Amino acid sequence: MEIKKILTLILAASILWSCSNDDEMLDMKDDSVEIVQEIELVPKEDIDAIIIKSLQDNDEFKWSQLNDVQLWSALMHADSILTVGYKAEGESNINERITSINVEDPNWVKSRTDIVEETRFVLERKYQRSVNKDDLERFSHDVLPFLEMKILDLEVISRLRSMENVRYIEPLSYEVDFQTYNEGQRYSDSGCSNEPNFNISGLYTTISPNAKMSWNYPQMGINQAWEYSTGAGITIGMIDTGVSPNQENLGGQFNSGFSQGRTVERRGTYQTGMWWWKEYDGPDDKCGHGTSMAGVATAPRGNDGNAVGVAYNANLVGVRGTSDVVINGGNEKDGVTEALVYLGNRSDVKIISMSIGDVFNNSKVADGIRYAYGKGKLIFAAAGTSTSFTNWFGVIFPASMNETVAVTGVKEGQYKRCDVCHSGSKVDFTVIMEQAGTNAHPLSVAMNGDQPSTVGGSSVATATTAGIAALVWSRNPGWSRSQVLQKMKESADFYPNRNSEFGYGNLNAFTAVQ
Repeated sequence: MEIKKILTLILAASILWSCSNDDEMLDMKDDSVEIVQEIELVPKEDIDAIIIKSLQDNDEFKWSQLNDVQLWSALMHADSILTVGYKAEGESNINERITSINVEDPNWVKSRTDIVEETRFVLERKYQRSVNKDDLERFSHDVLPFLEMKILDLEVISRLRSMENVRYIEPLSYEVDFQTYNEGQRYSDSGCSNEPNFNISGLYTTISPNAKMSWNYPQMGINQAWEYSTGAGITIGMIDTGVSPNQENLGGQFNSGFSQGRTVERRGTYQTGMWWWKEYDGPDDKCGHGTSMAGVATAPRGNDGNAVGVAYNANLVGVRGTSDVVINGGNEKDGVTEALVYLGNRSDVKIISMSIGDVFNNSKVADGIRYAYGKGKLIFAAAGTSTSFTNWFGVIFPASMNETVAVTGVKEGQYKRCDVCHSGSKVDFTVIMEQAGTNAHPLSVAMNGDQPSTVGGSSVATATTAGIAALVWSRNPGWSRSQVLQKMKESADFYPNRNSEFGYGNLNAFTAVQ
């Protein structure tokens, strides 16, 4: 691809500039067109190649690895919205104490103001025109220390990266085109499907009052654990694609059969639209993935012949933070971050389940993870589910973070990852979720009706683990997060050792509730 050139004429960019009076406006037909910025824009495929190579070599990519021109080019290839993480002067160890930060404290306000003012100074000095602060600063989070600006100028990138009070700068909406690096093979990043499966013979056992227990539950001691705990009194917060309003077992029939006295809530933090106009899109699942995950963790033990969840007496808060399973779009990063803060601030939520992720880090979402973790939440995240386009990659983000518990799926009777599952040194637990011989997957609830669906990958492994954690915590309601996690480790196959690909191995819920 021929290298493109971008001519950034800031004087003509109304999104950045506002003049103090009409006399200051330049006639675009005069010599003002000489005030331009001519820079070679690094082709998108070159930036993608850098990212892919870093992932292949190190299982990690961070935007700080790029030079100024590469980062600026990535910004231009996206929507030019820049996320800027900041800190107050003299502050350190921000990640460890992010929950104690008050961004409205004068020192933090000053830091944020300094960043915006420095950006204005650079642009006004360079282009000899006034910049309206409100046109420049698009968003400032009211809890987490980051702001977002519409940036078109390379010099601003360089200046921001040199400021001591800037923790990170990242393009909000840049997405990697993996197809180019997979021999042209197309792929879908949605993970959206949740239709009833009418071919489930041999995949369940019918239990009272009339529920279908998935074939893999007995192999992990889940049905035995129910003699001691069913998750009562514990609330699981699930950040995913939402919960279907048409699945009664996650709505009006949430309390049915042996499931009683609990609550279900549906929330939405995902927004649609462009940066200048966004609106919330509601809690309804339009993908199917979130509904199936909610069913795995908390579906009732009812009498309608549907699938029963692991913690069938736990409460559920289903948050639609994303439109599909990959946190790669700007709106998805916004929605997931907001969901993490929302659930982090709810004292009743003990567990957060995230069967979603992306192949490389996003610092804004990471701030949200650390915030929820700092509030005492036990956060489970999927190690990764994909076909060949990223199956070479190890544990994805945010499961790769120290603040999360990474989960993946393995085949029945052997320590071999499922056909679409990721593995690696950062995996903490595994769940049996692919049947030997048939490669069949566990049961869940479909988008509507009483006929179960089936679901695979590290997604179902993560939701299953969140359900097991609820069983343990319900059995020991006075325990801390670390005590619950330790008990789960002790129940797993390899404890006290760790396997290089599968962590502590398969969980045993029955052992964990003893």
